[in-house]
Amino acid sequence: MRKIFTAQTLRAVLAGAAGGAANGFFGSGGGLLSVPSLESGGLETKKAHATSLAIMLPLSVVSAAVYMKNGSLDLREAARYLPGGLAGVIVGSAALKKASPLLVKRLFAAVMIYFGVRMIIR
Repeated sequence: MRKIFTAQTLRAVLAGAAGGAANGFFGSGGGLLSVPSLESGGLETKKAHATSLAIMLPLSVVSAAVYMKNGSLDLREAARYLPGGLAGVIVGSAALKKASPLLVKRLFAAVMIYFGVRMIIR
């Protein structure tokens, strides 16, 4: 009989819970936790980034719904970001396909460090 609940499954559940909590608390950021977790679980870099999006999409929808219910969501402001965001998704997805895994890892780390330091300083 095959084990359904393995150590790897437990790690994924815990990482998912941490990503969901980050997404719910900060409004984003779950991907910052899920990408390293997916990579440490053996997923190659590019697949980890793409898979992270599939994980974060439903979590973001639920987070947005909770924020909307609580009156914290500004749909008008969100709508202003969508055209540029949609264009950015097309460009970013194409760039991910062409970039080396090492470049993706380094850029991801640099962006995390930059915005982390920026938030601490401000």
